[in-house]
Amino acid sequence: MTEIYRTISTAREDDVSPSKCRERRRRRIKMRRQAADFGDPSSSSLRNRDRTEHEVYSSFHVPLRKQARRSEIGGLPADIGGFCTSRQKSETPVWKGEETEEPLYGIVSVMGRSRKMEDTVTVKPNFSKPEINQKRPVHFFGVYDGHGGSQVSKLCSTTMHTLIKEEVEKEEEEEEEEEEESVNDVVVEKKWRGVMNRSYKRMDELATSTCVCGSSVPLCNCDPREAAISGSTAVAAVLTQEHIVVANTGDSRAVLCRSGVAIPLSNDHKPDRPDERARIEAAGGRVLVVDGARVEGILATSRAIGDRYLKPMVAWEPEVTIMSREPGDECLILASDGLWDVLSNQLACDVARFCLREEATSSLDLNLTAQEDDNRGEQNPSRSALAATLLTRLALGRQSNDNISAIVIDLKNSSR
Repeated sequence: MTEIYRTISTAREDDVSPSKCRERRRRRIKMRRQAADFGDPSSSSLRNRDRTEHEVYSSFHVPLRKQARRSEIGGLPADIGGFCTSRQKSETPVWKGEETEEPLYGIVSVMGRSRKMEDTVTVKPNFSKPEINQKRPVHFFGVYDGHGGSQVSKLCSTTMHTLIKEEVEKEEEEEEEEEEESVNDVVVEKKWRGVMNRSYKRMDELATSTCVCGSSVPLCNCDPREAAISGSTAVAAVLTQEHIVVANTGDSRAVLCRSGVAIPLSNDHKPDRPDERARIEAAGGRVLVVDGARVEGILATSRAIGDRYLKPMVAWEPEVTIMSREPGDECLILASDGLWDVLSNQLACDVARFCLREEATSSLDLNLTAQEDDNRGEQNPSRSALAATLLTRLALGRQSNDNISAIVIDLKNSSR
C-alpha cells in the first residue's frame, strides 16, 4: 500500500520557491519512511520538530501541529490526526503462472473533532483461500469503532480476520468427515453465516476476558472495572468473486453502490430500534434518552463487542448479509458512524462514484502542490483513496464530531 502524507511548507517567505518546497517535502517523506523501516517512528529528526503526535493504527505516526497551521494527509487537515492509504494496480508484481486478484481500495482514518482516537481499520487482501470459495482468494475489510477506550477496537483489528480464517478452515475439516454435499448459493450462504457468527462470538469472549494491560482478567492485578467498560462496534466484509459477505455489530455501516443506487448491507443497531428495544427490555435493561437513546442511559449502540458490564443488554451477535455480485456493482463503502451521522447512504455513493470515474483523478484537486511532488517520483493516490478522502472531508465539513474511518473498495476495477 502507498502511504500518502501531505505537508505545507512552514519555511520563511523568502525561501518558498516551488523547487525548494518539493525538495524539502521529499526529504521529509524519505526520513519518515526510513524511520518506519528501522522500527523507530519517532526518530531524532521528527522529535526535534515543534509538534505533538497522535498514534493511530498505521505503520507511521501522523504529526499534529500545536499551532493551527494546516498540513495535508491525502488532502485532509493534519490537525484532525489520521492516515490515508491506497492499493493501486501496479503495486503487486505478477509472477509467471501466478494470478493476483487483489482488489483496489482506499482507506482514510482520522481522529476528527473527537478528543481521542478509538477507531481502527483492517484490510487483509488474499487472507485465505478456503474450499468454500473453491480455493480462490478471499479478501477481508473491517472497521471498528471503539468506546470507553481503544482497547477492544485495537484487539478486533488484530484478531477478527484471524478468527474468521480459523473458522473457515475448521468448516473445511468438518466437511471432510461428512458426506459431500452439492455446492450452491444456499449452502455457501449457510456456511458463511456460521463462520461469521462463530468468529464474532469468539471475538466477544476474548474482548470481555482481556484487561487493558493485555493480560487475562483473572490473572492480572488491575481494577476489574477497566476491562469491562471498553467495547467496539464491528463491521466486517469478506469479498469473493461471486459474493459480498457483511457481518455487522453496532452502528458502523456497509453500503453497496449498484448501478448508482445505494444498497445498505447492514442495519444500525440503535437502542430505539423497535426490535432492539424489545430485546433489551426482555433482558432486564432499559432504553433511556440521554443525548439520544442509550442502553441504561450509557451506550448509544445496542450491540457491540466487549462491554462486559452491560451484558446481556448489549449483545455481540452480528447481523449477516450475503449479496451476490453483479456487473452493475461499482463500489463498497465501509465506515464508522462518524461518517454516517452526517452523510446519507445515497450521497456517500454519489461522491464515491464521482471519484471512481476514469477522469476523476485529473479533475479532483484535493492538493495540487502535493500532486506535483508525487509526479516527480511518488505514486499518485488511487481513485479509491481519493473517494475515501473526499467522503471524510465532506463529513468534517458537515460538523461530524466523532472519529471518521472509511474504506472504499472499487468493485468495477477489482479482479473477478
